Amino acid sequence: MDVLRKIFQDKFAKSALIVLALLYLLILCADFIAPYSNTYSNREMSYAPPSKIYTIDERGKLSWPYTYNYVREYEPALMQTVFKQDRSKKYYIKFFPKAENITGLIPRHLFGVEKGGELYLLGTDINGRDVFSRILFGGRISMTVGFLSLLIVFPIGLLYGGISGYFGGIIDTLMMRFAEAVMAIPSFYLLIILAAILPNGMSSVQRFALIIVILGLIGWAGFARVVRGMVLSIKNEDFVQAEKTIGASNMRIILKHILPQTTSYVIIAMTLSVPSYILAESGLSFLGLGIQQPDASWGNMLKEAQEFTNILYRPWLLTPGVLIFIAVLSFNLLGDAIRDVLDPKSQKRVK
Repeated sequence: MDVLRKIFQDKFAKSALIVLALLYLLILCADFIAPYSNTYSNREMSYAPPSKIYTIDERGKLSWPYTYNYVREYEPALMQTVFKQDRSKKYYIKFFPKAENITGLIPRHLFGVEKGGELYLLGTDINGRDVFSRILFGGRISMTVGFLSLLIVFPIGLLYGGISGYFGGIIDTLMMRFAEAVMAIPSFYLLIILAAILPNGMSSVQRFALIIVILGLIGWAGFARVVRGMVLSIKNEDFVQAEKTIGASNMRIILKHILPQTTSYVIIAMTLSVPSYILAESGLSFLGLGIQQPDASWGNMLKEAQEFTNILYRPWLLTPGVLIFIAVLSFNLLGDAIRDVLDPKSQKRVK
């Protein structure tokens, strides 16, 4: 509680924590918040712009929020397809629309429009899929890949670094040379190579699992090296010598008494490592080597925005990139604040 209080005293860390909490709440409740399912597609509405929501009617009076459907037309003067609003019928926004079941009492989504209406808060992509809904579903992959990778990285790194630092000598030398060899591997290029040789028939779930495993297996070495240095300075403390005197086993000393002393660093490292995994997954998906269409992740959604015409005329396709930037920045700000609070050697303190 004292750590949380100090973090909340830092306005940047507080803002980052609130932003991250909001992002995770949105992706956790994606099925309820998203107006469309992750399989929805309307090819007639390919690249439709964001729907305009009105609260003032044609008579200038306050009205319940409503929108108009888009109609796709060809504009000879521009020599391109344009979307115009069909103002012949209004479609009012509905909150907590009921599911189409026998009772009709269970809300299906947080909001929607009347039957026959279409609502695209952030427009659509080339296949007529709602960008807002796909951002929520895609965030489940992009925002969780880091934490899942940590489940592999930190147990391996802690145990490997702890054993190496505790025993020292030839064991330490051999273990650290192997860790340095792993660290010398260019991780991103290795990811590209491994992702490129995966079978084409693999599902996105299988690819996601393999990306997590690959990120974990190449990310533990640097963490293990730092833990090893911390263990070298801890293993000669009096409480460790006392445990040896009473006959405690080496593994008990490492697991029960030495590694817990690295808790502060582990928490800091975990917070600061998540952004790199988010960027790695997004980069692979952007290159077409990660999560495959039609499944969504922020990386493969951003791939569509790399064309100049889309950046110029369809800026809503850049939204996943903005969210990646916000998430990475928030994690870094929060990690810096946690480091300042937990690291006793840090000169900076949260005011």
